[in-house]
Amino acid sequence: MLKTHGLGQILDIVPNHMSVMGADNVWWLDVLENGPASVWSSFFDIDWESLNPNLKGKVLLPLLDDHYGIVLSSGALHLNFDKVNGEFSLRYHEHRIPVDPATYPYIVGLHIERLEAALGENHEDYVDLQTLLTALRCLPARIEKSPERIAERRRAKDVHKCHLAFLSEARVDISNHITDNLAEFNGRPGEESSFSLLHKLIQLQGYHLTYWRVAQDEFNYRRFFDINDLAALRMEKPEVFEATHRFVLDLVAQGKVEGLRIDHPDGLYDPKQYFYRLQQAIGGKLFTSGERLPLYLVIEKILADSERLPDSWPVHGDTGYRFANLANNLFVDSAAERHMTSIYHDFTNMDTNFSTLAYEAKKLIMYKSLASELNMLTKNLAGIADADRKTCGFTHNGLRDALVEVLACFPVYRSYIAYGQISVDDRQHITRAVAVAKKRSLIADPDIFDFLQAVLTTDIAHGRRSFFRERVQGFAMKFQQVSAPVMAKGVEDTAFYRYHRLISLNDVGGDPSQFGISVAAFHAATRARASRWPHSLLATSTHDSKRSEDVRARLNILSEMPVTWKQNLKRWDRLNCSCRYVIDGIEVPSRNDEYLLYQTLVGTWPLTVPDEAALADYRTRIETYMIKAIREGKEYSSWVNVNANYEDATKSFIRALLAPGKNNLFLADFISFVQPISHRGLLNSLGQILIKLVVPGVPDIYQGCELWQFNLVDPDNRRQIDYVHRYKLLAEIKSIVDAPPEEWPLRLQPIVSDMADGRIKLYTLWQSLSLRKRWPEVFRDGEYLPLTVCGEHAANVFVFARICGGRFIITLVPRLTTHLLEEHSTLPTGMKLWGDTALKLTGELVDLEWNNVFTGEIYMVNNRIKIGRLLTHFPICLIVAEGV
Repeated sequence: MLKTHGLGQILDIVPNHMSVMGADNVWWLDVLENGPASVWSSFFDIDWESLNPNLKGKVLLPLLDDHYGIVLSSGALHLNFDKVNGEFSLRYHEHRIPVDPATYPYIVGLHIERLEAALGENHEDYVDLQTLLTALRCLPARIEKSPERIAERRRAKDVHKCHLAFLSEARVDISNHITDNLAEFNGRPGEESSFSLLHKLIQLQGYHLTYWRVAQDEFNYRRFFDINDLAALRMEKPEVFEATHRFVLDLVAQGKVEGLRIDHPDGLYDPKQYFYRLQQAIGGKLFTSGERLPLYLVIEKILADSERLPDSWPVHGDTGYRFANLANNLFVDSAAERHMTSIYHDFTNMDTNFSTLAYEAKKLIMYKSLASELNMLTKNLAGIADADRKTCGFTHNGLRDALVEVLACFPVYRSYIAYGQISVDDRQHITRAVAVAKKRSLIADPDIFDFLQAVLTTDIAHGRRSFFRERVQGFAMKFQQVSAPVMAKGVEDTAFYRYHRLISLNDVGGDPSQFGISVAAFHAATRARASRWPHSLLATSTHDSKRSEDVRARLNILSEMPVTWKQNLKRWDRLNCSCRYVIDGIEVPSRNDEYLLYQTLVGTWPLTVPDEAALADYRTRIETYMIKAIREGKEYSSWVNVNANYEDATKSFIRALLAPGKNNLFLADFISFVQPISHRGLLNSLGQILIKLVVPGVPDIYQGCELWQFNLVDPDNRRQIDYVHRYKLLAEIKSIVDAPPEEWPLRLQPIVSDMADGRIKLYTLWQSLSLRKRWPEVFRDGEYLPLTVCGEHAANVFVFARICGGRFIITLVPRLTTHLLEEHSTLPTGMKLWGDTALKLTGELVDLEWNNVFTGEIYMVNNRIKIGRLLTHFPICLIVAEGV
């Protein structure tokens, strides 16, 4: 179907982890059954040598919804027998937990004398069963490391299971014996002693069942962040790569998939190796640096402001989070930063800066959600320290504290050291993190930090024996797999929900400390991307966005009107004071949560005033979002420890603010404030989307964003999309260009004067993408050229050109125009508003006939054209020309 429309498909895959638990992951179930001796045990990143003696050779299973003893005596853990496959398993809700075949004799052998009496000790089936039980007892142990013994265990256990299935099917006495034993093992709820048999059986298994709430510091398998159901894979092993990618590579080979988007590559042990392996698998030969890439490959890499994608990676770029934040910041008024900071601090009584909040949040995550990962690193670091007389005196606690400080101060998601090879950038990141950590720390012995830096850079391993060198390199690479989730959970999923100065800046890959960006800085970043990664994806909304592109675009307007924002906050504070609660001496919602709520309402309020039913639906969305935000912030409630009183009071506050009726003074005042902001936000959105469609890169349009989407973080941005409606509107806007170009301005007037239905956004998308289809070489290979604007309002215009092979495209977008619109009109159009502001053209761009893609107008331009002329009928501008 795609190919018939000239389309290809990019597949989004997640190589770092896979879903476990439940009852359908055969690899994971095999690991639970056979422990380290499972043929799949090396596929998962499991520490079989835990310091906890109860976990030696076992996997921690945190799937119980209460303490083990309570769950056991309730009868919720149920032993059952699969007669078809001859397998014993524990059942717990949706989970199937296999039983080690070597312990089957403990189950079947119970009261074996009864079966002997029924059949006779010399009965063929009884003797056969006894022989089988002996064979099961003699299975190679779960802790076997010899490949031969592991293979023997695998073959033998499967044969023995089939044998048991045959006997239970063939002899009803044996089947009844097993059924009777199961009843005894499964006990009687309320009689704690009746579960002793089942308890002993569970203790013999290759897993340790525990309550999910108390397991955070003892996990011995690496997870995706702190999600217990997602176990990390050791993708660095060739056999794991081959087994997990067979289907995907086959789709590529068949031509059904033209590219891959790699989700969460920072969780991989060696991302660069993984990318090379993918390209080699597609190309069918050893891939070397500098060759043309066989596969279009983009990676979900979140880059800090000072960070760049390694040039040596065989990828086409990232998935666009850096671009999203640059484009968003282009519409934030940097001049208002101090004023907006003061407003935030005065309203919330908070004066903590974002970097301090992020530092504290990262430490919280390490001590709570990722405590087991921290313990693992500390154990391994202590082993390295103990191997040298100069460092063997470092205490376990001292090493752990140093690790916490360095991880909390790490400036990027991770470094990319691989087997002792370290880049200049990575060395700088490590050096910076250690220096800042040393200043912050209260550790008595600062030499620990020098030792840690030498380990993280692997400098300490130079000239040492291979065993020590491998240990150091392994630690450095494992550290990288921990620093990434610490950053993600600490910053994105905690600090972003605690710092609310201007929440349009709090999005994936963003830095709320950066308040706007200059036009020159945006141009510089774009030219750098065009030089190194011209085929990166360009995103403005994704499935992970905290707020959609249209929400952020509207919120940015607040930076253009801080005085008005402050006045309204003061008025709302008075209007809503009676709606607040005091619980245990704490005002609910907190001032910080209330500040977040007001911005959330500004960013998401519907374009048309909702009726009572629509208002109720909106209110539910806001309640759901605020509860999620409060839990993510982890100050007054959390996902682990829900504070129902605080949450209920917050919901009541929201309901009061969004109650229907004329008596709601706040809502009437709020609507009068937000309506003009909503309109101006749409102008920001149009400008942002046009920039994305024309700058170097591949635009990525998230589902539903063809029209206005005022969505919040998931699950809000997963709501069903009305594609039938979009198809209908697309047909309408296409009809505009059926008329002669000179009639387009008149036909465009309805969608420009009333932008609420989103047709103007859809029109912008369609016309821009159509141009990309007609002139692909300009967008793929064209030079990016910043252009100059002169005149009174030059600072309010962003403009650039794309040039390739005698074809020219100019994109012009107004920005920060609130003060202009207040004085003149509701749209940034016309000569009266723009006055003498003009676009200056030089070089190849002079003396050309330019065609306006949106309005059909023709301009004969020498070296200068008034902005008001370009923006007469449409609020943004895309003009094209061809050289003679």
